[in-house]
Amino acid sequence: MAIIRSKSNEVQCKIVYYGPGRGGKTTNLIMIHKAIGSRIRGDLISINTAGDRTIFFDFLPMDLGLIRNLSIKISVYTVPGQVRYNDTRRLVLRGADGVVFVADSMEVRRQQNIESLLNLRENLDLVGINPSSISLVLQYNKRDLAENGTKIMPVELMEMDLNPTSGLTSFEASAVTGVGVKETFKQICMLTVASVGSQLLR
Repeated sequence: MAIIRSKSNEVQCKIVYYGPGRGGKTTNLIMIHKAIGSRIRGDLISINTAGDRTIFFDFLPMDLGLIRNLSIKISVYTVPGQVRYNDTRRLVLRGADGVVFVADSMEVRRQQNIESLLNLRENLDLVGINPSSISLVLQYNKRDLAENGTKIMPVELMEMDLNPTSGLTSFEASAVTGVGVKETFKQICMLTVASVGSQLLR
């Protein structure tokens, strides 16, 4: 749930990048952080968790307007992808207003994608967030790997696995090259701010 900070006249929204280990969550955030002007973003902070890490940063988007005359501040986080860090994942998810699920397009990661999305829904429920009410965008990462002969799944198969009702917006992407990264991020920011705005204006 967004936090209103009266002293700074801000509403703070939280976006979390979620998905299987080594799927590209951290690479997404590093690419986004570099693309945002240094005047409106904070430092990229990394918290090591013995073999995996959580990273985050804050920024003030100037092009998303105001909510109830409050400036918008967005905090962006990744979660550790490995199963043994599930407690950390739940901790990071607390208070989330939007989620990007970063799926790995490699054929060998199909089951991990499915399990990770189920894990996301379970953890949202455990931290008191209705999985059907949160802003959620899907990203099918590593599409570029097909160029070097790696077997990747057709988008249609990933949609069948992860978005069977086609109710969610999804993007093909390569976090390494930046393709689809900004588009994914822009979409989750717009959906999150719109959702938070509607909640605060009730």
